[in-house]
Amino acid sequence: MIYSKWTSPVLWCLLHDGRLRFGELRVRLPRVTAKMLTQRLRQLERDGFVTRTHFDEVPPRVEYEATDLARSLAPVFTTLGEWSRRHFAEVEAARAAYKGPLVS
Repeated sequence: MIYSKWTSPVLWCLLHDGRLRFGELRVRLPRVTAKMLTQRLRQLERDGFVTRTHFDEVPPRVEYEATDLARSLAPVFTTLGEWSRRHFAEVEAARAAYKGPLVS
């Protein structure tokens, strides 16, 4: 569930920055397309990780927020971040030593 492309970055943003509008998420994740972000937000809402609040205003306003279920993942993200910081140099060294075909 949380390892689909863009799922973790979307959750991270909502956990770190709190309630956000669609455009605010796009600014924080400039490489994600609008279509992909929409798909991920719908998936996360369906799975109970995100709440979507629609405000009857002109213009319409929609905000997304991490649920308690998503907040329970915060320690997991913290651990992954710490692991990444500790092992980044090793990954970079492995990439530099790699002689196989280039992967994008």
